[in-house]
Amino acid sequence: MSEHLTPNRRELLKGTIAPFFARTARGATRPPNVIFFLTDDHGAWATRCYGCLDMHTPNLDRLASEGARFTRAYACTPVCSPSRMTYLTGKLPSHHGVQDWILNDESVGPKSRPFLQGQTTFSEILANHGYTVGLSGKWHMGGDERAQAGFSYWATVPGGGGTYKNAVFVKNGQPLATEGYKTNHVGNHAIEFIEQNRDRPFCLYCPFFAPHVPYDYQPEEFRRFYNNASFPCFPNEPIHPWHTRTIMGRPFPMLDDFNNRESKLSYSALVAGMDHNVGRILQRLEELEIRDNTVIIFSADQGHNCGHHGIWGKGNSTVPFNMYDTSLHVPLIWNHRGHIKPHQVPTPMVSSYDFFPTLLEYLGGYVGIQAPPDPHRVGRSYAGFLHGRNPSWHNELYFEYQYVRGIRTENLKYVERTAEWPSELFDLEADPGERQNVIDDPRHARQLKALRGRLTAFFDEAGAPKIDQWRSTTTETLCTYSR
Repeated sequence: MSEHLTPNRRELLKGTIAPFFARTARGATRPPNVIFFLTDDHGAWATRCYGCLDMHTPNLDRLASEGARFTRAYACTPVCSPSRMTYLTGKLPSHHGVQDWILNDESVGPKSRPFLQGQTTFSEILANHGYTVGLSGKWHMGGDERAQAGFSYWATVPGGGGTYKNAVFVKNGQPLATEGYKTNHVGNHAIEFIEQNRDRPFCLYCPFFAPHVPYDYQPEEFRRFYNNASFPCFPNEPIHPWHTRTIMGRPFPMLDDFNNRESKLSYSALVAGMDHNVGRILQRLEELEIRDNTVIIFSADQGHNCGHHGIWGKGNSTVPFNMYDTSLHVPLIWNHRGHIKPHQVPTPMVSSYDFFPTLLEYLGGYVGIQAPPDPHRVGRSYAGFLHGRNPSWHNELYFEYQYVRGIRTENLKYVERTAEWPSELFDLEADPGERQNVIDDPRHARQLKALRGRLTAFFDEAGAPKIDQWRSTTTETLCTYSR
């Protein structure tokens, strides 16, 4: 049991452990393993199975064809650290307290802060249900150098990114210098964890750093797929008038990637290298004869623009922050051979805050997992779709990033900002590319009023502060941006 738990939380978690041990004592079938792959800055568009035919992603494509590929999955926040926190906790940024990427001093070193401390995570719940839980890849949620939240295996490069060549990992508390390609080492550590735990239920959280910047190194074996590519999935558009120009007083580095062929090739090669390592891990599962007893989930922390809307980057690549679909739309694939039927393409609109309840409900069918109740979790389980059913589902999602909140329905998106910034309304039926802000169009006045009311009601019911008081629950030092 994690030492930082309060007595009340410890008792709540203890009450959820009993079903696992009771079933095990009765000789129940071993519960399935879990592998949760997460990429960084990886829009759904940047995979072949989502339509980019030039992208080399054969292993992801196979996972999708052999399982369920969700077509309308979105991150709650279009930037990494708060999005990861939402996946782990099922909470909005205004409840987990992280509203932007975590600065290096607060993520690594003596001043780092464990932002997940005191939060209930799915990893901690699984650890308390008999799972061995391991991390291989990017953490970036504070206290990066030490295992936490139920993890007993820990291999990461602290911080938000860093070089792809000869990276220094921290493995189970000790620095580990490596040679060669960082993504391959993420795969190596993942395979080691699987081999060490092949005979017991395990949960591997494998968040790749790719295809996040820097684009400093990709092995030729992954670059060669694109040597003659014309990159039709990367739009060449005029730069967005809101594009971020400085970050923390320094030039915004992604401006150099804009309409740059080498950046397009590098991004694509990073995706290919990640896909290759997914394939290596799948192959090892086959060799160990545990592939069929392993639930595999693949997603991304948020979307990414590579020229889309005249932007290179995500939500913080414009000032004010944007909530474009390309910044939020992520791949989402669930694969569990013999349990999730192949060739499914579910269409409900789902959010990263829905992942927590979905994973626990899906596993609950095997080990009786129940999460301690928390009124601040806002997600819904979409597990029914994984079983081939078509449950009732209201397609409406909510987003949050500092001074920006949003609501997306089937055909409308309302983006609300605090008074110093413009708000936006997009008619997604007439304008799926979100090119025209129709917030002042009187023809949409009634719809706008309704969306404003629903957005306000959602955050009120979740117990979040009013939008103009968003700083009141933020616990980190925030980055500064300008244009």
